[in-house]
Amino acid sequence: MTPSELAEVTFGEQSEARWRQLAARATKCVDVDQALASQTDDGLKIAAQAARVANDEPVFSRGDAGWSIVQRVDDPDLARAALQAKEDVQGGATGLSLLFEGAPNAHGFGLPFRQGSIAAILDGIPLEGLLIRIETHPHSRASADWLGDYLRGRKANFSKIQLSLGIDPASILAATGRLKMTIEALEASLPQSLAGFFAAGMPGVLLEADGRPYHNAGASEAQELGAMLSIATSHLRMFEMARQPISYAAQHIGFALAVDQDQFVSMAKLRALRLLWARVLELSSVTKPIAVHIHAQTSWRMLTQKDCETNILRSTIGVFAAATGGANSVSALPHTLGHGLPDGLARRVARNTQLVLKDEAGIGFVDDPIAGSGSIAQLTDALCVAAWGEFQQLESEGGLLR
Repeated sequence: MTPSELAEVTFGEQSEARWRQLAARATKCVDVDQALASQTDDGLKIAAQAARVANDEPVFSRGDAGWSIVQRVDDPDLARAALQAKEDVQGGATGLSLLFEGAPNAHGFGLPFRQGSIAAILDGIPLEGLLIRIETHPHSRASADWLGDYLRGRKANFSKIQLSLGIDPASILAATGRLKMTIEALEASLPQSLAGFFAAGMPGVLLEADGRPYHNAGASEAQELGAMLSIATSHLRMFEMARQPISYAAQHIGFALAVDQDQFVSMAKLRALRLLWARVLELSSVTKPIAVHIHAQTSWRMLTQKDCETNILRSTIGVFAAATGGANSVSALPHTLGHGLPDGLARRVARNTQLVLKDEAGIGFVDDPIAGSGSIAQLTDALCVAAWGEFQQLESEGGLLR
């Protein structure tokens, strides 16, 4: 069928009354709204349908490149991990997430924590246009230094590389129960370390607010959002202590969250995060719009060990929700991860899930395709209110880290 033929195809006018008639027949229930409505773990109502929002402005714009397809590199065998990383990039991945042993989201695996690990993975891989994420344990400053030294050694063009150093002491403490130093010592030393990063000219995300450990431990969507807001706010305070203007520092704060098989809730969670962070910056007297980087990863807690091929479907829904909800980078967990390190097929399926959705289905072609959806707008607003309450509660107790 040609585009001109498609242009001639029309659909008959539909009305809400006709929809309700059909829905009542299908559900055998007079009150369609009650029959089809559901609720989130926070008790927020998900309506069966809602009126379209007129003149709803897009919440995000990623440009022509869409989102970055990020593959996990977490095999303790460096030679095998290096081969996997090269295959991923050659196969279409546009980002690598280097997970060191002990990282909050390593799930028992991870690269050996030594300087040579980064060189072993990245040697021979073209860096231009690549997103490099670091996920590490309490010694996160060391891995960031190693990455900077390696990139400078390769004379890398920092303007053509995306970096995310993933430093989040709160998520490390939450997931592992340990930190390299006391909270007081951390709060005193990190601002000086940040000043060093700025002096070295390291671009990208320096500090990250990672909601995945809370999600995987059972947090609701509002609790996950509230935790991330509290973490990011503490980051702002640390930048301020490092004598960096908040309007400049905010560009170096990123977020990581989980997306699961609940498509509409995941989409609303991503949109709510952008609106909530914009509100925090507004209250911090940042008037100029700040671009924020959000990394989404399919949920660890939704994976099943039995009949694990069903995880492929769940991950596909999660990736779709992340892409349409506005994630800047997405990582799909291999469907067999619950059984141990994935084989080549599982890694390829995780990568190709994103490639098909991005390059063949083209779901990243339209900026904010959800804009105007009444149901998603209602759910987003409700999530914002609930998450702000969680954030206020955490801040009244001294912030999440404390």
